[in-house]
Amino acid sequence: MTHDQNWQAPGQAEEPPRYGERVSPPPTPPTQPPYGQQPPASQPPQYAQGAPAPTGNPYGQNPYGQNPYGQVPGQQAPYGQNPWGQQPYGAPQFSQPGWTPPPKPGLVPLRPLGFGTLLGAPFLALKRNPKATFGSALLVQAITVVISLLIIGAITFFFVARIDAASPEDQEAIEAGGIAGILIGALVPVLITLVGTVFLQGVIVTEVARATLGEKLTLKTVWKVTWPRLGQLLLWVLVASLAFLIVLGAVVGIVWLLVVLGGGFVAAGIILAIVAAIALVVVGVWLSIKLSIVPSIIVLERASMGVAIRRSWRLTDGYFWRTLGVQYLIAFIVGTVSQIVLTPISIFYAMAVSAIDPTGTTAESWVGPIVLYVVMIVLSLLVGSITSVVSSAAIALIYVDLRMRKEGLDLELIRFVEARQSGSPSVEDPYLIPAASRSAAPTVPGVQPGSGSPWA
Repeated sequence: MTHDQNWQAPGQAEEPPRYGERVSPPPTPPTQPPYGQQPPASQPPQYAQGAPAPTGNPYGQNPYGQNPYGQVPGQQAPYGQNPWGQQPYGAPQFSQPGWTPPPKPGLVPLRPLGFGTLLGAPFLALKRNPKATFGSALLVQAITVVISLLIIGAITFFFVARIDAASPEDQEAIEAGGIAGILIGALVPVLITLVGTVFLQGVIVTEVARATLGEKLTLKTVWKVTWPRLGQLLLWVLVASLAFLIVLGAVVGIVWLLVVLGGGFVAAGIILAIVAAIALVVVGVWLSIKLSIVPSIIVLERASMGVAIRRSWRLTDGYFWRTLGVQYLIAFIVGTVSQIVLTPISIFYAMAVSAIDPTGTTAESWVGPIVLYVVMIVLSLLVGSITSVVSSAAIALIYVDLRMRKEGLDLELIRFVEARQSGSPSVEDPYLIPAASRSAAPTVPGVQPGSGSPWA
């Protein structure tokens, strides 16, 4: 057995080197480049003496001892793939599909409408199909004016001729009866104007609703669709007008009674008149906004007057101020434009009549004023037709917007458009609601009509 001078028993301390003995230097630790830096090609990695070389890619490992994302220890990342699971620089990036705007087959996009859309779309409705909108308004108003003039002229001519033919002793009684008859006869044109206005509103509602779906109805078609709903429309207007007249008559009667009693009741009557006038204005505006879409419901949903009143009250809940702002801003715009156009014409007419014949003694001098008056009536009809179309279209669009927001009508409209484009023969009117389903119609956000519901 060879005796080794450097051997020592286990547990003994290492002896210091002897004088003159050569001592080998301790092994140097491996040197690695900083994190993320590759070593030079000519310099292989250094490892401690006696230590096995590690397998895999030592420079792709996490310096904190964690494995790269999705990598097994000791396994290199595939060629061209980042060991951390990210795409390398310059690789194509695959993003998620972006937002797709809602379809717009016709007048407005099939989504809840913004405030600006509600203000601009009524004017677009006038431009998109002028024959059915402006043509209907002009025709209805012209018929109304002609019938009114004929009725008033006939009644006036009859009573004036009777007064002239009466004997002197009966002339006073006949004059009083004639004046009363003329005043009563003046109510007939008012009723005719009311019928024309209500029918025109139904026509515009029908056209706007079909224009939202991309349809373009003719004047004959839109009149034919609206005509069966004229009875319910007239009933609604008559009931609303009668209710207003009853309330106004009651207030006027109470005020008149207090004034007749005299004394301190006169001041009470004046105060009551002022308070009642303010209250009537506030309540009238509130009720007019809450019930403003009743005609749209009567025409488009084929509902009765009572059902339409309840539906309008529920649909406008939570959107009172928005509905008020749209309607009154549209009314302000068209009213201002109408005054700008008609006021100079009225002033010019008055100046022309005074200049042609200041005394009005000759019949020939009235030919010019009559012509100017006819021209003024024609211009008034044109401006009034535009005003009525825009106002009625705004109310129809408010109705469509409210149903989109509260009942998911936009989804039904999209289904209708897609079914029509695919040629499906069994597509139903998306605005129509079955009579048995109106009481259970969802009117809260998040509840939408669909398959299996009474709205389908």
